[in-house]
Amino acid sequence: MATVHDAVEVIIAKRDGAELSDSQIDWVVDAYTNGVVADEQMAALAMAILLNGMNRREISRWTKAMIASGERMDFSSLSRPTSDKHSTGGVGDKITLPLAPLVAACGVAVPQLSGRGLGHTGGTLDKLESVPGWQASLSNEAMLAQLEDVGAVICAAGAGLAPADKKLYALRDVTGTVEAIPLIASSIMSKKIAEGTGSLVLDVKVGTGAFMKDLARARELARTMVALGTDAGVHTVALLTDMSTPLGLTAGNALEVRESVEVLAGGGPADVVELTLALAREMLGGAGRSDVDPAAVLASGKAMDAWNQMISAQGGDPSATLPVARETHVVNAPSSGVLTRLDAMAVGLAAWRLGAGRAKLGDDVQAGAGVVWHARPGDPVTEGQPLLTLHTDEPARFERALASLDGGYDIAPAGTPFAATPLLLDRIS
Repeated sequence: MATVHDAVEVIIAKRDGAELSDSQIDWVVDAYTNGVVADEQMAALAMAILLNGMNRREISRWTKAMIASGERMDFSSLSRPTSDKHSTGGVGDKITLPLAPLVAACGVAVPQLSGRGLGHTGGTLDKLESVPGWQASLSNEAMLAQLEDVGAVICAAGAGLAPADKKLYALRDVTGTVEAIPLIASSIMSKKIAEGTGSLVLDVKVGTGAFMKDLARARELARTMVALGTDAGVHTVALLTDMSTPLGLTAGNALEVRESVEVLAGGGPADVVELTLALAREMLGGAGRSDVDPAAVLASGKAMDAWNQMISAQGGDPSATLPVARETHVVNAPSSGVLTRLDAMAVGLAAWRLGAGRAKLGDDVQAGAGVVWHARPGDPVTEGQPLLTLHTDEPARFERALASLDGGYDIAPAGTPFAATPLLLDRIS
């Protein structure tokens, strides 16, 4: 029989910098999930964890306890190996959309359980819901069938996966404990391990538009998550990627879907293509398919075929016209020279204020809202040329969006030396 502990005893232990025992961790996660430990008690424990940290054993056990709070999925019946990708979220981060069908076209199944956006980072499900008819919710049976048939599925995680995480995530959000690395890592990894994928690639974003602003903390988070995956028997690799500049040329739901389809058609922005291929190679390597070249598969059109099948299988019409915002506002370059900075956070906030994101869970998002930028850092610009175009259905939103872009970009005199930040900053395995 499991040992019964006392919430105050567990809080005091971590408050005073002690290690929590396996049975303390198992008990407190289970008791909180079942309402025995109160929100204010878990809030105190979360703050103690934020301030005093956890070691590898504690984080691993905490993650196992979160997984044990719900069901585990099993993909062992599939005829091909599985691999998944998780991004810590950024601006213009539409990579899942071209990546899942590309990896599926390479012979590896991708069970991508995704979420909705909150704040300035867009959610993958919100983007796909701009495709007419597309449905985010699938039963486990339908998901398995689609993985066998199409090879890729992007859908909402069922309520049965790590329910402890859902409850704790909401609490962290309102108690100033979101930044605790043990809690971030266990939140992400409990869902990914419970999802049952054979290998996992983590895209840990670093920079102004990312959750992790500095490289050292991003590296710590990546190492912690890779260790959790490894301890759970999941082949796990992390790439640290730059999120000081937004990805691609668009931020917003339908806008990013359109850009993703361009990538699948063999075009699209170079940085989106580069990151999609880098993550695809890692996913294929983790699934034992390093012999397949994703760049050749992308060029062949097979990834586009997989996209069309994946969208159709979930009720969407891949040939339908995507929604377009009713109103646009163009921001012109105030001077000539070279664009040396385009701040991801400024662009993300503008897209959010235009209606592409939500302030709280349950808010509606506008499918057509967002920002398109017509130059990237390093590009020459001419005074008066369009620099950004803002899209929304409600023109009253332009003022606040423009305010968030104030100071969000720099134009230096022509001939100013410019050194681009590399997109791939580090790899941790």
